[in-house]
Amino acid sequence: MLSGRWFQGLTPGFQEALLDAAMLREVQVDERLFSRGDAPDGLYAALDGAFRVTGVGSAGKEAVLAVVEPPQWFGEIAVFDGLARTHDAIAAVESKVLHVPTAALDAMLSANPTWWRELALLVTAKLRLAFVMMEDTALLPLTQRLARRLVLMAEGYGEFSDRSRRVVKVRQEVLAAMVSSSRQTTNQVLKELEARGLLALSYGELEILDLPGLRALAASL
Repeated sequence: MLSGRWFQGLTPGFQEALLDAAMLREVQVDERLFSRGDAPDGLYAALDGAFRVTGVGSAGKEAVLAVVEPPQWFGEIAVFDGLARTHDAIAAVESKVLHVPTAALDAMLSANPTWWRELALLVTAKLRLAFVMMEDTALLPLTQRLARRLVLMAEGYGEFSDRSRRVVKVRQEVLAAMVSSSRQTTNQVLKELEARGLLALSYGELEILDLPGLRALAASL
């Protein structure tokens, strides 16, 4: 958890309170942590594996908003407003999470109101990213959108302060949904990036071989 920028920046008391209240949970592939419309049940932290944060339209099409991996925390929106879950959180692979239940979270925040601001920083960091990705989808060509998303995933969506993730565990159809493209077109672009020596493709994951080169591509088009 301390490798993540948000958790690392918390006051020690808040760190300890979250870990003391957290329960370890093992989650199987395609098992849901929560679904859109569910009542809020607390805060989660990814310890191992990965989770798709998705929405499904009336026609059954899935929109993948993010893939959550360690050491990211998630589920905080409903902590603030107390309303129903906005999206589904589904295990992409066998995974482990820490779950801080609502009652325990409410108790620690009531006793320490200044911790609300620290929790709010988790929301604002994701809001910044959401605006950036919305702009990317509206304005940028697919190659640049894909390069930017892969850089974000390698850097833990801003969570890593001193390292990056070399292997990104994501299926191509999920990655395609994340950048609003078809699987076929996304696969073509990924093969082009592979031919340029930026990454290597394999089933269910890709290995980033040249992160500086991928960053340069993301910024250059």
